[in-house]
Amino acid sequence: MPTNHATTHTSSRSHAAPRTRKAPAADAIKLLRADHAEVKKLFAEYEKLAKAEAPADEREALALDICNKLTVHAQIEEEIFYPACRDVLQEKDDLLDEATVEHASAKDLIAQLQSSSPDDDLYDAKVKVLGEYIDHHVKEEQNELFPKVRPKLDRKDLGEQLQARKDELLARLDGTH
Repeated sequence: MPTNHATTHTSSRSHAAPRTRKAPAADAIKLLRADHAEVKKLFAEYEKLAKAEAPADEREALALDICNKLTVHAQIEEEIFYPACRDVLQEKDDLLDEATVEHASAKDLIAQLQSSSPDDDLYDAKVKVLGEYIDHHVKEEQNELFPKVRPKLDRKDLGEQLQARKDELLARLDGTH
């Protein structure tokens, strides 16, 4: 009898697993918020390393991880989320235009970081400024844009699209490293 119970338990667990894995992607805004929270933690971690004057390779690895995550996040927003927001907003929305410009500024700093070294004089400062840009950008998205579009979007379908594209881009990054 215990063997049968274990089999039943395993069986029901296998049915639940796909739903559990899918849950984070069920809502586009939750997925984007989770990305924001993850990157905020990474910037805080970088700041600790910089203050502790950690070895260059440690700081560089973390900075490049931040850059990769931000690049993927910006790409899924630009390809999928922002166009969906533009579709549901009746009037022209300056928030989306500003977000696009903020992405361009962040991409410029990311490119500078990717082509430099932690031994360069301004490396830590560039990571710090990138973090400040991202913090400002995140606050605008979460406090202004998300509340505006939340009731108008099919967040589940959009979340699935965002997650699929994110997975694809991350897989590509893993393949190049």
